[in-house]
Amino acid sequence: MVNIVVLSGAGMSEESGLKTFRDSGGLWEGYDVMEVASPEGWSNNTPLVLQFYNERRRQLLTTEPNAGHKALAEFEKLNKITIITQNIDDLHERAGSSNIIHLHGELFKVRSTYDSNLIYEWKKDLLIGDNCENGYQLRPYIVWFGEEVPLITKASNICETADYLIIVGTSLQVYPAAGLLHYAPPHCKIYYIDPKANEISVQLNKSDRLELIPEKASTGIIKVLDKIKTLSFQ
Repeated sequence: MVNIVVLSGAGMSEESGLKTFRDSGGLWEGYDVMEVASPEGWSNNTPLVLQFYNERRRQLLTTEPNAGHKALAEFEKLNKITIITQNIDDLHERAGSSNIIHLHGELFKVRSTYDSNLIYEWKKDLLIGDNCENGYQLRPYIVWFGEEVPLITKASNICETADYLIIVGTSLQVYPAAGLLHYAPPHCKIYYIDPKANEISVQLNKSDRLELIPEKASTGIIKVLDKIKTLSFQ
């Protein structure tokens, strides 16, 4: 059985109606990213940050997985697939995928501002005065800009075992997640799926094991999975 690793970014969920922020001049749903996704933003304007994630949480409750999410979940039934996602939504889970690493946190969870190990499931609005069991304010369970990515070592170790690496819907500009590509072993075939795939860096284009798929996530994933299925039976 081949080992497939998927690195998914915001473009993966865009077809489900969730907006990306890098396509709109640094704005995310009309907000300056650093004002709502950084420790400084939290300190400067906690109500604004809570409002932003409450809006995202409400939106996610009305959103459904798209064909790309579903194709990965279906393929997992007969293959080993690990999904390393930069997304904070739960669309991979709802589609049926079971082996998922959320590098940047999860929208339907919150954590204590005092003890980062106190994590709670949360699908309603988060308000000032919502405290952990020790009496400290809860915050979104999100890895903000400037914070360490706790699961990056686990993710890099998984990439080192990949036979196929599928990169979908990410600009490969946000580190350390963007560096995961370089942990793929020499024999690993790499597919990069994105409507703007042909515009990525020259460094990536030099790799003879990299295949660019300039398509949206849903159709691109189906095409790549068909390729892997064919190669696996040769």
